[in-house]
Amino acid sequence: MKTGLITSNTYKNHNTGDGHPEKIDRVTAVIENFKKIDNKNLIWKKPNDYDQSILSKTHSSNYIDQVQNSFPTKGLYFLDGDTVVSPGSKDATKDAVGSIITAIDGVENKEFKNAFCCVRPPGHHAEKEKAMGFCIYNNVAVGANYLIEKYKYKKIAIIDFDVHHGNGTQDIFYNNKNVLYISTHQYPYYPGSGSEKENGKFNNILNIPLSAGTTAEQYLNAYEHALNKIQEFKPEFILFSAGFDAHMDDPLAQLRLSSEDFYIITKRTLEISKPFCNGNVVSILEGGYDLQALQKSTQRHVDALIEFN
Repeated sequence: MKTGLITSNTYKNHNTGDGHPEKIDRVTAVIENFKKIDNKNLIWKKPNDYDQSILSKTHSSNYIDQVQNSFPTKGLYFLDGDTVVSPGSKDATKDAVGSIITAIDGVENKEFKNAFCCVRPPGHHAEKEKAMGFCIYNNVAVGANYLIEKYKYKKIAIIDFDVHHGNGTQDIFYNNKNVLYISTHQYPYYPGSGSEKENGKFNNILNIPLSAGTTAEQYLNAYEHALNKIQEFKPEFILFSAGFDAHMDDPLAQLRLSSEDFYIITKRTLEISKPFCNGNVVSILEGGYDLQALQKSTQRHVDALIEFN
């Protein structure tokens, strides 16, 4: 079976303003690279429409209403100090969520073995009732709740290797025994959360805080804790919050990974989880702000997904 690549042109309409690091070019660079490679093992697909009530399993109805009413008819509107929406953001946020729903349905219906969602805005900083850190809806959290609600999964693991801690995802699942959240991240750093002491009500949160300057070798040694936790939890489905800003060339952080390391992280995770989840994996783009590093890193991440088929 092949790997799904879920994306939509609506990301181009999410305008964050001049000089904002979370810019349109990020997804354009990734998409153009995959088009150039033209790998026959990829199935390209656009996100399907979905019932908006799916959002209410993850975010409060007040917050959903607030977001829906925030999209301006012109210009920009700030949901927080660095989270910006424009008129076109409405369709982009809808399709970002729609991508992970479509990817999950595609895996469940055996259209493809696994999938990568290339979207913006990202999601892992968005809390139940708050936008922050460039994130509006928590795409990966919506996906996890969708797996629980529609497909009746009891054990889902979210692996977040973005360089920033996914405070929103942790916030949403802190008291949920069905979801294991694992995050590797630079610490102390934005958003300030993610210490080893934050374990979740059911010991279902594993934070692996890393110092600025952490090398690839140090990172991969630390990642063994994540792999051990996955073996202990035995997830039936894995979702990646795939941020690539731990790359050594990224301007927003100070970890020292190369593009090849993202291949290794992905491959190791797939291998160790295969006995329990049989390769049920959906990945969704989070951060990554050096365009060349983002191109190569997403390519190697998806290479690992394709090879696992």
